[in-house]
Amino acid sequence: MNESANSFLDQFNVQIERFLDAAWLESGLSDNTLAAYRRDLVLFSKWANAQHINPVSPPAPAVTDYIAHRSKQYSVRSAARSFSSLKRFYRYLIREKIIEEDPCAKGVAPSLPKSLPKTVSESEISKLLEAPDCRTPIGLRDRAMIETLYSTGMRVSELVGLKVNQVDLVVGVCKVTGKGSKQRLVPLGEHAADWIRTYMEEARDQLLKKRISNDLFPGNRGRAMTRQGFWQKLNKYAVLCGVKSTVSPHTLRHAFATHLLNHGADLRSVQMMLGHSNLSTTQIYTHVAQARMQKLHQAHHPRG
Repeated sequence: MNESANSFLDQFNVQIERFLDAAWLESGLSDNTLAAYRRDLVLFSKWANAQHINPVSPPAPAVTDYIAHRSKQYSVRSAARSFSSLKRFYRYLIREKIIEEDPCAKGVAPSLPKSLPKTVSESEISKLLEAPDCRTPIGLRDRAMIETLYSTGMRVSELVGLKVNQVDLVVGVCKVTGKGSKQRLVPLGEHAADWIRTYMEEARDQLLKKRISNDLFPGNRGRAMTRQGFWQKLNKYAVLCGVKSTVSPHTLRHAFATHLLNHGADLRSVQMMLGHSNLSTTQIYTHVAQARMQKLHQAHHPRG
């Protein structure tokens, strides 16, 4: 790598950190979102360096070529996310007068194929809820976590980040801190509230082992469980109880929304509980409900 290329990369890395600081201050973005921005920008800088392009002020065709590269080598979804990251980054550089022309100004993000979210059936949810061994402290905690996730539809990052003082078991609500540090109140439901209460009374202190923590669901070392740790547990329980569908925290979030709509909930209420900023994001679940209704009609109507 020559000296000028090193200089370009150093300058780019400095601007990345300044951009991330500004994004955090202005939008209150989560650590996960900031990490995704950093990853996208660093990957672009490496590609640009290999093409002998200054990543701080690349020509517009370079961005187009890179997005095409991401689409071909990885996926259209990956390319779309990369374009979004670059677009926000270069708008920041324009605002800060680091560059004069936005290389993304005339670019168009790749069109994402419309796909229905994967979900699991109500019977599969029942099997999954019964999978943890509630005779043990860990099993009680895991049962309470799965009940809470399915009952509230919260994101896994919101679940593992829950604090004791965010849950009101008397009223039956949970105060969730979502994307952009936005807070919302979500009903817990009787089953989830009961399991959390049982877990708090019988298991939490055993897991903490005299440690002091405000995390509602601490891991074995007394600290909050990681997203990956809970995903692995959920996957283990799915295998254990014989659920064939792909199971992840996100599929339980989809199941929450789909099952609510199937039982007559209105879209606006589901939007509020999921923490979606726009109703259009929630509307994909109407397709799931409609598809289910069509199958029911075909299966049971005499002229279906």
